[in-house]
Amino acid sequence: MSRKPGGNGAHRRSFTPEEKATILRRHLVDKIPVSDLCDEYRIQPTLFYLWQRQALEHLSAALQDGRTRRGETQAAATDRARVAALEAKLAKKDAVIAEVSEEYLALKKKLGES
Repeated sequence: MSRKPGGNGAHRRSFTPEEKATILRRHLVDKIPVSDLCDEYRIQPTLFYLWQRQALEHLSAALQDGRTRRGETQAAATDRARVAALEAKLAKKDAVIAEVSEEYLALKKKLGES
């Protein structure tokens, strides 16, 4: 836990995503009033509503069906394969540049001695 600015000795608490979900679930499913939850967990109502807004903004991702996820997974796998191929091509290019530079320096040295 990190200290709050102001130096009054209070600690800023952090909640895990699971704890936030539990608090939100208690309000939405168990119908516990926001004020009671805020008192119980010693949080500001604005923080509770921030978590609620964040959860609702990401709700579509949680509700995606398996076909959509498989499509995203396949796209990610294709992207990873493309990145790996490009990295291999880049490594080969770097090796060629190093070899040509080495030959250039050797030739420069040889011509400089003559």
